[in-house]
Amino acid sequence: MTASMTTIDHDTIRSWVEAREGHPARVKGAPNGGILRIDFGKPEETLEEISWEEFFQIFEKENLAFLHQDLTDDGQTSRFCKFIHRH
Repeated sequence: MTASMTTIDHDTIRSWVEAREGHPARVKGAPNGGILRIDFGKPEETLEEISWEEFFQIFEKENLAFLHQDLTDDGQTSRFCKFIHRH
């Protein structure tokens, strides 16, 4: 099983996302500035694209960390990621 990693480094997060042709987004209509997501490919109707600056403002305000995986078990580029609270 391929290991997942956790980071709070903005440059690492942005590089990982952009390498997979993703962009920062938040759930439309969510309270408190939004629930963060990464949107890949065709934009999802429930998400709205936001700037990296706004993304990282919410990321820090909510005290989040970025859990992600570089490769799948079969060696392909992984898009697995989620946001977790920092310990």
